Amino acid sequence: MSRSENAGGAGGSTGQDPAAPARGSISLRGLRKTFARGRGKGEFHALDGVDLDIPGGSIFGVIGRSGAGKSTLLRTINLLAAPDSGEVLIDGVPVTGARGAELAAQRRKTGMIFQHFSLMTSKTVWQNVALPLRLAGTPETEIDRRVAELIALVGLVEHAHAYPAALSGGQKQRVAIARALVHDPEILLSDEA
Repeated sequence: MSRSENAGGAGGSTGQDPAAPARGSISLRGLRKTFARGRGKGEFHALDGVDLDIPGGSIFGVIGRSGAGKSTLLRTINLLAAPDSGEVLIDGVPVTGARGAELAAQRRKTGMIFQHFSLMTSKTVWQNVALPLRLAGTPETEIDRRVAELIALVGLVEHAHAYPAALSGGQKQRVAIARALVHDPEILLSDEA
């Protein structure tokens, strides 16, 4: 991966400090993540000193062959995987060591569309989309409003009470997208969606 320059924040009429990172900016500094290959086979360096700046409000793609570390990079950005070393900064704030409530709050700011959907098979479309809101303690009326809005957005109103087993792959993907948008995240990460 190559290093890009941070475009900085928006200035002018917004009143924001021009030197401050834009909302939703991601910076990675010296990110490393290593996995054991198996007994006696050494290690695999999925991330080896990654430095990267992604300005807020931009669309950024990472391409590479299978096994190159793309999913590991995303899982490290959204703090589902801790790096061995290095730092993740969101909006200029280090988040690598976030724990507990701070970690939960950071994850709500970063939506994730997983490569294999990660839907709960025992829950309906509606329940899958509502789950993150319920876990966050959102009032039921707000859950109903937000879930209805997102299910309509992804075109699954007629499947709201269907279970994942009854859906096509594309429909499951749309449920995963709705769920990723449920907290109105600053950042949306998509793993081969």
